Amino acid sequence: MTTTLATLALDDRITGSLIGAAVGDALGGPVEGYTPEQITERHGGRVHGIVGPWNGDDWRTARPIAPYHKGDGHVTDDTLMTHALIRVYGTVRDHLDAYAVADHLVPDLLSTPRWIPELEAEALPLQRIFLAEKWLVARIHYGHHDPREAGSGNIVNCGAAMYMAPVGLVNAANPAAAYAEALDIAGAHQSSYGREAAGVFAAAVAAACLPGATPTSVVDAALALAKDGTRSAIAAVAEVAARHTDFESALAPLRTAVAPFDTVGPDYRAPSLAARRPSRLHSIEELPVALGMLLVGEGDYRRTVLGSVNYGRDCDSIATMSGAIAGALGGTAAVPHDWAKTVAEASRLDLHAPARELTAVTREVFARDTQRRRAHESAFAALTDAR
Repeated sequence: MTTTLATLALDDRITGSLIGAAVGDALGGPVEGYTPEQITERHGGRVHGIVGPWNGDDWRTARPIAPYHKGDGHVTDDTLMTHALIRVYGTVRDHLDAYAVADHLVPDLLSTPRWIPELEAEALPLQRIFLAEKWLVARIHYGHHDPREAGSGNIVNCGAAMYMAPVGLVNAANPAAAYAEALDIAGAHQSSYGREAAGVFAAAVAAACLPGATPTSVVDAALALAKDGTRSAIAAVAEVAARHTDFESALAPLRTAVAPFDTVGPDYRAPSLAARRPSRLHSIEELPVALGMLLVGEGDYRRTVLGSVNYGRDCDSIATMSGAIAGALGGTAAVPHDWAKTVAEASRLDLHAPARELTAVTREVFARDTQRRRAHESAFAALTDAR
C-alpha cells in the first residue's frame, strides 16, 4: 500500500517531529537575532540550508554571540530543553505536571553534564540555557516556590513553548489534552501569554498527528484553544499567511501582522518593558509566525522551515516550532536527510534515540489512559444505573 500523510504511523510522526524540530533549531541558530535584510546581506541572499557562524572564525570573541558556536549544524537550547523533557517522560512514563518539572527537569539541568554543541564541551545544561530558563532553577531549586506558580514574575518569552513538542506527541491526536498538560507543565516556567503559547504549541503538534491533518486543520485546532492575545495574534498572522505561498513575499507582511501583539518590539536584542510586564492582550511572536510559515509553506518541511529561518529575530525557536509541526505532518521522510545527518554529526547527538524513547512512553501512556477511561466509564455507569 502506498504511504500517505493520512496513514503515517505514530513512530514516524514522532520521529519526524523531533528531528524536524532539532534541524529547524540548528538552521535558525546562526541567524538568530537579525533581520531578513541583514541575513540577505550577510549570506548574499536567503539562507537555503545549514550555514556557518555569523562572524565566521571570529565567533569565539564576537559579541553578543561569544562564547557560543552557533551554526555549522549545532543545535541550541531549544533542542537541549526538548531532549531534557523527553528524559523526564522516560523517567515518569506518564503524563507530566509542574511537579515533574521540579522533581526531574530541574535536577537534570543542575546535576548531569552533557555535550553542549554550541560550547563544544561537556557542561551542565544550566550553563547554556538563557536567563528565562535559569529562572526555573532559581525559583524551584533555590527559592522553593510552588512549582505550579514558579513561572510568575519571569520575563515572558517563548522559553516554555520552545520545548513543548514532546507534550503534543505524548497526546498525539488529542489537541485539548496536549493543551491542558502543557499549561500545567509550563506553570513552573512561565506565566501569561508565554504559558499560553506552550499550551497552544503542544496542541498544534498533537493536531498535526491526526490522520489527514493539514496546515489549515492544525491552525484551526490552535485557534479553537488559544485565548486572548495569543488567539488574536494567530488569527491575524494566519489571515495574512493565507495570501502567500512563497516565504519571500510573506516575510514583511507576517512581521507587520504580529507586531501589534508582540511585546519584544522592533529591537530584538533589547526587549521592551512589555515583555517584563505581561498582559493577556499580547502574545509571544514565535508561535504565531511559526504557524503562519506552516501555512505559507503549505506544510512542506523545507519551505516552512526556510521561511521561519529567513524571518530572522528569534528564528531558531520559530523554526523549532514550525519544524516540529511540519515533521509531525510529513513524518521522517519530510525532513531532508542531508540536513538531519549534518545536524546529528555536528551536534554529536543521536536524533533518533529520543524519538524511540518518547514513542515507547506515548504507547504506555495511551494504554494507561485507556484503563483509566474504562474505569471511569464503569464507575459512571454504576452511578447512573443505581436505583
